Amino acid sequence: MKIDIVTIFPEFFRGPLDHGIIRRAQETGLATIEVHDLRAFAHDRHKTVDDRPFGGGEGMVLKPEPIFECIEELKVAPREGRSEFRESVVLLSAQGKRFDQSVANELAALERIVLICGRYEGVDERVGRYLADRELSIGDYVLSGGELGAAVILDCVTRLIPGAVGNQASTQQESFTTFSLQPGNGPSSTCASGGLLDYPHYTRPADFRGMGVPEVLASGNHEEIRRWRRRTALEKTLRNRPDLLDEAALSDEDKKLLAQITGKNL
Repeated sequence: MKIDIVTIFPEFFRGPLDHGIIRRAQETGLATIEVHDLRAFAHDRHKTVDDRPFGGGEGMVLKPEPIFECIEELKVAPREGRSEFRESVVLLSAQGKRFDQSVANELAALERIVLICGRYEGVDERVGRYLADRELSIGDYVLSGGELGAAVILDCVTRLIPGAVGNQASTQQESFTTFSLQPGNGPSSTCASGGLLDYPHYTRPADFRGMGVPEVLASGNHEEIRRWRRRTALEKTLRNRPDLLDEAALSDEDKKLLAQITGKNL
């Protein structure tokens, strides 16, 4: 995969690019990541990339000219044909669609992503309407710029590239990851989350300051371990993110477990 990042603060990405899975993905040739300074595409003496908004108002707005020129120099496919070439231009914006695991999966299936980091009061609307094919936000809050959001997307997508994570199966058994349920079957013994939150994890020592590991996990009974993991995943989701239950594909077993947890039949 090739990933391009367009920003007015290219030095921001020195940290995210130099550590962990992102660094290994680059070193092994699984991903090529380049950071482009937007000011290099401004041609006045002061390298101006922003201006006052038409109609008045607070703050400054990123101008369209440098952004369009940068994307054109990167030789990205035209917007109408990007799906054919498996490319996407993403504008990071507080007004964008919320980024989640399903969007990360879509992006990870592409061959090239360009991340445009918004700044100031916003970006000229023509960038989102005529240049980018996606406008994404990492949450319902406002950041100073899109760099943090781009770093989040970069990390989330890179780890989904086949081979980036040592045990690729682990990326299919995490919070928010969906799986296909067959009639009458629940999750496998490894207990993929099925769009819910992940189950609790424990490791050695078995007893730490009087806090023990649940006995079932050391029992060797794989079926009981599977049921415990699924039940605790449902409990944690109900406690922390009950909204996820509304759209989750719950098996008959899940519904029985939830009924035991809540005391209500579903």
